[in-house]
Formats: sequence, structure tokens, C-alpha cells
Amino acid sequence: MDEKTGTVRVYCAQFNPVVGDIKGNFEKMVNHIISAAEMGSDIVAFPELALTGYPPEDLLLKPAFIEENIAYLAKIKEFSADITVIAGFVNRASGIYNSAAVISNKKIAAVYNKQYLPDYSVFDEERYFCKGTENFVFKMGNISFGVNICEDIFYSPEPVRAQAIAGGAELIINLSASPYYEGKIHESEKILFTRAVENRVNILYVNLVGGQDELVFDGNSMLIDEKGEILCRAKPFKEDFFIYDIPSESVNSARLQDAKYINQQNELRPERYSVKLIEISPVKKHVGVHKRAEIVKKPGQSAEGAADTQNKNSVCGSKAPIANTDNYKKLISCAEEEIFEALVLGTRDYAKKNGFSRVVLGLSGGLDSALVAVIASFAVGSRNVTGVIMPSIYSSKGSIDDSLALSEKTGIGTIIIPISSLYSEYLESLKDNLKTSGINITKENLQARIRGNILMSLSNEHGWLVLTTGNKSEISVGYCTLYGDMAGGFSPIKDIYKTFIYRICNFLNKKYANIIPDEIIIKAPSAELKPGQTDQDRLPPYEVLDKILKAYIEDEKDYREIVRSGLPENIIKNIINMVDFNEYKIRQVAPGIKITPRAFSRDRRYPITNKFRLL
Repeated sequence: MDEKTGTVRVYCAQFNPVVGDIKGNFEKMVNHIISAAEMGSDIVAFPELALTGYPPEDLLLKPAFIEENIAYLAKIKEFSADITVIAGFVNRASGIYNSAAVISNKKIAAVYNKQYLPDYSVFDEERYFCKGTENFVFKMGNISFGVNICEDIFYSPEPVRAQAIAGGAELIINLSASPYYEGKIHESEKILFTRAVENRVNILYVNLVGGQDELVFDGNSMLIDEKGEILCRAKPFKEDFFIYDIPSESVNSARLQDAKYINQQNELRPERYSVKLIEISPVKKHVGVHKRAEIVKKPGQSAEGAADTQNKNSVCGSKAPIANTDNYKKLISCAEEEIFEALVLGTRDYAKKNGFSRVVLGLSGGLDSALVAVIASFAVGSRNVTGVIMPSIYSSKGSIDDSLALSEKTGIGTIIIPISSLYSEYLESLKDNLKTSGINITKENLQARIRGNILMSLSNEHGWLVLTTGNKSEISVGYCTLYGDMAGGFSPIKDIYKTFIYRICNFLNKKYANIIPDEIIIKAPSAELKPGQTDQDRLPPYEVLDKILKAYIEDEKDYREIVRSGLPENIIKNIINMVDFNEYKIRQVAPGIKITPRAFSRDRRYPITNKFRLL
């Protein structure tokens, strides 16, 4: 705390916890606390449920889990002699709460319990947690701050209004575990902008980063001032931190000039809003940034990863007004890059956190397997990826050559295992039970299932994680084979429509020197399970299909609404029927990364046995 300048130094710890690894998460947190204290920080803030990882789901029903998390919170107190720590954990009182402990001078000054518990989309917090009711404002020297958790700042003006106006806090610290979906980052910025400006308050938004099963947390932690400017931002999709010296004068000056704020403050009273004021002794004085960012070593990273100082108040991060998207574009250039980064992070963390160092996938010579191969090579390293080429009697030479060219460009390993003889042996064994001698869906799917068996055998033999390569367009309408191309442990692109896969691949080729051979991108999509087959034999063009799927799945429009958009009626009816009929397949797709606001299993939960139809 610098009493002369009236500034408080905050350290934002954007880190990647592992659900259930309470000891490991504690150790990471301690590393950040020590680093923050060494750099003269007054406050170090962690994301929501940092100690347990998010979401802990039914682990919350185990008393031993709650007890261990509380025991490690007690250990954190020992590291708070020279710094105030704000840590997300599971609190236990009359029930259990999603909470933030404010720890200073080796004591817990107060515990804030989350007030708005989301119970929609991927969230199920009302199943587990009790709602908090109390608000706190902490007075530390010349500055006051409030603490709340994730939805508390997004759901409504409260409790920010209570803390900032009734309680007079100049800084709000929001601990968050906000999962990623396309467009979410800019939505969050708009809400934070609104809360900062309407309350004339600085907001420190500390968001989780990392993959957890089907969820990806994008990070993008930031500090926004009372005018709505982003003063500092952590890197998206990466563990990161930033430090910033926050002056209290600018907030107080803005409030004195804001008649609306003054009127609201006169109307509100701390006791009406259950705002409790708590004094915290300031830590030792500091003068200036202790170390230049170039030599600051991030916890768990080399000093080479540290960013340059952007302005006199900060270490790491970047400075730009919220209305200026150029700031974010310096980190992420476009939607295609943003989604690719999410796919890489989600795949990396699923493999790493579940104990897989190597992955394997089938290479068909098509676009989907090419994209998954590139994702995998970025996620776990090319040397840890094996692509298996499994040609049948219907496979074209071009597809084999294209797969080999992709392998060379990405640096992944390849295995070639022809399946023609296996296919013939299956047909011979089944000949008395097949209805026709011609190629049909049974024989097409048989090839896919042979390939699935080979991939799973390699997984068993070598301990590799099998990545499936189906996209959302195919999965939605059941254009995939149970126990065939659906066989595997993780499905990176299951929530990506085919038309967007083309966009991502074109972006990758521009950025990474044609990492995907052009032949793969321009060829007509085909499963190559019979002579001359293309996807459009059974499906409309993907441009049409994806518009119908988005309208029906994402936007929840019915048949009549979609018809009014001008798309062909007979195709709309057919696609809706396919989606409804194939719910049993959709349920059996391997877990994969949520990208859209309406991902299967996490967001869209339809009964398999269901006679209701929207036609």
C-alpha cells in the first residue's frame, strides 16, 4: 500500500486448476502468493473455486472433499502475513456455499458467499450450493474494495451496487469461472463495462483458464476503470498474471462529478443492503514496480514468458479502451483463431489432466481428420500424435497421398493398416445373414467399425487417447457410425459446424504456411465407403444444412419459422426429422469441447424416447 499516492497494488492470478486436485491447486496458489508478495502487491486474487477447480459437480456431495478443501484454505492463511489473499473455495456452514475467503495477516477477515447461483446451460449450482446474502466492503488504508463471484456481477446490478454505492468501494474484485463459447468474451466485456461505469468503480475480473471435460475457460481476466477503459488484460487461453497499481483518486473524482451516483448514494444505506465494513491493516509500503516485466518470472513459467511493461502502473497485460477491439485483436486476430485456441486448450487439458501423453486418430484424407490432426499437434506436440491410415477397397489413392502429405506438413507420425482383407473376412463370416450382395448401409458401416476397432486396439496397446473426428453437422443428423468413426475418448470438433471447419482450415493455412494440403480443402467431402460416394448423396450442401441446424438447434426455431427464412421446405422437414430421430446417437458421442451456446449434452438435453414433433 502506497499511502502517499493512495494506490493499491493488485495481482491477478489467472491460473489453470485441476478439479479435485486440491493439494496441487493449493501449491500453485502458494507460488502465486509468494510471487505477488515479492513484487510488493497488496492483494492477490484467484478465480472462482480456485482451490477445488470448477465445476466440481458431485464431488461436492462427498464430505471428505469439502473437508480437504477447508483444510487447505487454513494452510493458505500462513502465507498471508505480507499480503491480502482472495481465494475461491467451498465454504461449509448450515449448508455448502460457493465462496471467496478474504485472508489477511494470517486470519480470515470474512467469507463472501455467492448470491446468484446459475442453473441454466452448463451450470447446475442450485443443486449443490446455498445462496449467500451478505455483502462486505473492506477498508485497506486509503482504498475500499468489495468482493463478489462470477454471476453476481453478470446477473443484475446487485451486489455491485450495494458494495460500490452503499458501501463506497472504489474497487470490485470479481472471482469468476466463466466458460467459453463463441462471442462470450465480448459479451462479458460489455457487461463489465456497464457495471464499472454505472457504479463509477474499478473492476478486477479474475477468470479461470483451462479445459475441464467439455468446458474451456478462456481466462481474459481484466482490470476496468470507472470510465470503462480496460487498463490491463491477461492473455486468453493461457495461464497468465498481471500486476497493477490502482489509484483511488480517479474514482473519487469521477463520483464527485456524477450527480446520478451522488443521488443513489444518498438513497442507499449500508445497513439496508447488509453491507458490513471491515478494516484490514495495509501491508508494508512499496515504491514503484519492484521488477521490470522482462525479468519477472511467472509462477510455473520461464522468465521468457513475461510480457513487457505497458504503462507506468502495470506489469504484464495491455491497455486500451473497451470500445476499441484492436486491443483484443493483438492477441486474437479473428473468430477462427479464437475458436482454434479454445480447441487446442480443451484438447491439451483433457489429455494431460486425464494422464494421456500421446493421442491417435484415423486419417481419412478428409478435412475433419486434417483439422483434428492439426489441433492435436498443437495440443500435445507433433511427436506425440499418430495418424492411422486405413485404406479399404473404396479408398482413393488421392486420399492416401493427401493423408501422407498432411503428416509431413504437421510432423505427426503415421501408421498404414489396410482393412480390405479384414473387410472381406467379415463379409464371408456374415454372408448367410446379409440380405443383399450389393453394398448397403450395413456394409458401409462395417468398414467404419473395423477402423474403430483398430484405433481402440492401438489405444489399449500403447495407452494412447483416441480422438474422434466427427463435426456437429454430421453428428446432428446421425451421419456417423456408432462404434465406428464415433469410437474414441475425446471429440475435439463435435461442436463445430462443417462450414466453420472450412473457415478454420483456411485461416490455419494463411497463418501456418499451408499446413493443410490444398487438395484436402478443395475435394468434395466423402466417407469413401462405396464407389463414387460423397456426403451430398445423403445430405444437402453444408451451407444449407448448417443454416437449418443452427436455426433448429441453436435458435430453437420450429419448422414454420425456418420455412419463413426461405430455405427449401422438403429439406427442412427431412433435416428436423433426422435430428430428432438420431438423439440416441448424439448421446453416445465422446465428450468434446463446447464452442457454441447450445452444445449437445451440456446445453441441449432432449429425451431419446420422445414422440413430440415440431412439424
